[in-house]
Amino acid sequence: MNSTAATLPAQNPNTLLAILWGGLLCGVLDITAALVVYGSMGAKPLRLLQGIAAGLLGPRTYAGGIATALLGLLCHFVTAFSAAAVFVAASRMMPFLVRQAVLSGVLYGIAVYFFMSRVVVPLSAAAKFPFSLKMMVIGIIIHIFCVGLPIALAARRFAPYQR
Repeated sequence: MNSTAATLPAQNPNTLLAILWGGLLCGVLDITAALVVYGSMGAKPLRLLQGIAAGLLGPRTYAGGIATALLGLLCHFVTAFSAAAVFVAASRMMPFLVRQAVLSGVLYGIAVYFFMSRVVVPLSAAAKFPFSLKMMVIGIIIHIFCVGLPIALAARRFAPYQR
């Protein structure tokens, strides 16, 4: 392989690959963290996934069995890929997001947490729960390590900003 072929990926960043890897990593890590953390608090996996689908279906989601759990998983991954796409698109306009991927990922994870908890969930049909500082801290930590950082690092790896 010659040196020109070796530099092509760096010269032609693959935006789609950044979104795919960022979304996949985010989706897998975030749902795994939710299953482990909330499972340790007594939540059952089927009910947790149905709870995601409740954003669309409301309380009737819990009567839907595995079908609504799968819908919840689909919704989860649509959200993960959307978050990755937003970050990658923003990084095209603000190159520091990939140059400072760790800091950007931490801040993006926090921003996604607050967007989901203060905008998306309140506008959805999902059950509303009272504020809990403990749950907020857990949610922010999960979003930093399982949402923001994987997305930002995938964007840096697969679609670095080119001048």
